[in-house]
Amino acid sequence: MEILYLCPTLNFKSDERRYIQRMIIVNVKEGESLDRALKRFKKKFEKTGVLRELRSRQAYEKRSVTRRIQVKKAIYKQSLNQDVAN
Repeated sequence: MEILYLCPTLNFKSDERRYIQRMIIVNVKEGESLDRALKRFKKKFEKTGVLRELRSRQAYEKRSVTRRIQVKKAIYKQSLNQDVAN
């Protein structure tokens, strides 16, 4: 079994002004193609949300704006759930 250590991920702590650096580890099984391993890496990388976090940090957003967006998303999700329930 071979292990690929590909990319460090940055996990930002919103309450602290520091980040934790962790590696994404992909175990390559015997006889598995590199394309398959890269596909699993990409999936793991998307789940970490690093790109989403970096895009959100490109420009400062006021706390009131982020709360307003969260409330709008919650209202939208509730309306979808009510439509499904009815």
